[in-house]
Amino acid sequence: MVFFEYGETELTHLKKACPKLAAVINEAGMLKREVALDLFKSLISGIISQQISTKAAVTVFARVEVLVGRLTADNILAQTDEALQACGLSYRKVGYIKGICEAVKSGSLDLESLVHLTDEEVVAKLVALKGIGVWSAEMFLLFSLQRLDVLSYGDLVIRKGIMQLYDLDDLSKKEFDVYRKLYAPYGSIASLYLWELANDKQVSK
Repeated sequence: MVFFEYGETELTHLKKACPKLAAVINEAGMLKREVALDLFKSLISGIISQQISTKAAVTVFARVEVLVGRLTADNILAQTDEALQACGLSYRKVGYIKGICEAVKSGSLDLESLVHLTDEEVVAKLVALKGIGVWSAEMFLLFSLQRLDVLSYGDLVIRKGIMQLYDLDDLSKKEFDVYRKLYAPYGSIASLYLWELANDKQVSK
């Protein structure tokens, strides 16, 4: 199991940037969030997880792995749509997954090359695929490529965390961008603590 890497350099920067966030960091301590280093598996898992519970996603993913064996583009493409749907996938998700597999097989999506692209380039490359939106691409940046400055406006829990931290009743995109700049270049680490705060685990404001 591999966790998102960060340390005192990033935390010190965020604490200096925002006393309110510093209080959350001090109370929560170091957070462990697992990352998915298998880029292909991460994309497929991301499609499966859309609009269903974490528990359901784990179950469906396990069924897909049993069906296809080794999780590769060729092995998935070898399955009929009906067989994949029997694992618990919707017709639309099967189409999305096979589209990703076809892109990987044809070489139009070179997953390893994503490591060398900027955040903006990775997002543009991924959202060109059906079934992957900006939020999904940003989560891929954070939890697969381990990029350090990802703060997603499309993440409802992140927005909830910011509103809770600063006692806001609403949060416009313009206001959100102010916090994005405040946390830069370590928005990903700020995201970890905002998730922790909004989920009301062990941290109180």
